[in-house]
Parts: sequence; C-alpha cells; structure tokens
Amino acid sequence: MTIYEQLLKVKDQKGSGYFVLIDPDKKSEADTLKTVEACVAGGVDAILVGSSLLLSQRFNSTIKQIKTEFNVPVILFPGSTIQLSEYADAVLFLSLISGRNPEFLISTQVLGAPIIRKMALEAISTGYMLIESGKTTAAEFMSNSKPIPRDKNDIAVAHAMAGEYLGMKMIYLEAGSGATHPVPEEMIEAVSGYITIPVIVGGGISTPEAARRKVEAGAAFIVTGNVLEASENIGLIKEFSDAVHWKNPTVETHFLRKVK
Repeated sequence: MTIYEQLLKVKDQKGSGYFVLIDPDKKSEADTLKTVEACVAGGVDAILVGSSLLLSQRFNSTIKQIKTEFNVPVILFPGSTIQLSEYADAVLFLSLISGRNPEFLISTQVLGAPIIRKMALEAISTGYMLIESGKTTAAEFMSNSKPIPRDKNDIAVAHAMAGEYLGMKMIYLEAGSGATHPVPEEMIEAVSGYITIPVIVGGGISTPEAARRKVEAGAAFIVTGNVLEASENIGLIKEFSDAVHWKNPTVETHFLRKVK
C-alpha cells in the first residue's frame, strides 16, 4: 500500500487525519525525537518535515533517526530541492498554484523530479495555495508570490478546481508558519464542496478546538507546527489528535515505537 493510499484509509477510518510538521531548524535532534515520540503516542498519522530556509545540518540525520526509532510515515514538505532525503517515505510534490511565479509553479519541480526518482521517493502531487493570514509569512516572502485574499472564496475555489483538473491528488490551503489568522472555515467549506480530492489545511491552528472547526468545515487533514515547538505544548498532541479524528477519537494508533 502506498503512503497516499494509507492517508486515504486514515481519512476513511478516522474522519480526518492529523499531521505534525517538524522543522529541523527549530529544534535539536534530541528534542525532535521527543516530539515524534509524543506524536506516535498521541496518534499522529504522519510526520511532515520541511523548512523555509534550512539553516541547520540536521535534515538528513533527523529523518534517518526518526525512521530508525519509529514506525511512522515521514513525508517531506520541501521548501526547495535541497530538502529531499532518501530516508523519507514520500514527498508532497508541491506546485504553488495560487501564485504566478514560474519558479515555484514548475521550474523547481523540473529540477527536483529526477532527484525524487533516484531516491525512490513516493511523490504525492499537491496543489499548494497560500492564503492571506494577516501578516507576511515565510512562505509568501520566499516564494515572491501574493496569497489569495482570505475573503475571496471564489478565487480559492477556482484555483483548487484547476489543481484537481490538472491531476493533483491533494490541495493544501496554507496560511503560513506562525500565521496571525488561519484559513477561514468558510473558504475550507467552499473549496471542499467543489473538489473531490482531499484538502489539507495548515498554518495558525493553535488549539484543538480550532482544528475541529477546520475538520467540520471539510478539511481532510490538519497540520500543526509552531504551536508544538514549545516543550510545554507537547501535551496538546493527543488533544489535537482526538479533535481531528472525529469518527473514533479514542482509537489507538497502529504505529508503535520500534524495539532497538
């Protein structure tokens, strides 16, 4: 079974899936592994790994360690072609369809495709859409593209439909790391009502209650990142997981810590 098929199964069985985004720039390798351990115990469905800049040298080693110690899917969420690793299970093959910068629509993808093939990574084609969040995010700045206004549901719907018609397997609505305002429920509902592929929602989701509202609006997968960077917030992982897995919030995860 492919990683994509596993994700669809998660959505079918649990209602929606929950991903935690790990940025190797933000934590030491030891702290990252503690976070992943909490994710596995809390029922997280997959770990995303990615960064806007990648200033540290821990990218490959962190992914390798996660896969050595835990049986949990690791999916790359790359900001550039240097954020690819043979140790991961899959990669969100992103095209920034909300922007008009050709570098992130197709140029970077052309450079990355042969590397992904050589690494034998599963590529999950994903239409990436930046949504206005109240401030300039790293993704917006680095991509040199304007986000879709948060009150323009029709524009978001048209872009998402185009992504589906182009053959993409998922649509990712992104408010951005540390967003002031997450993606509005009204926009999630509008987009999910017009397309048949799963909608991922991330950026600025700071409470389990907020995550549940996104799910109720139609999000198939929820991503949290910044809110879990503080060690005192690690305990929220299980609460997020239960809020997102609305069909059976008490279901035990099938991902277990490996015996060394």
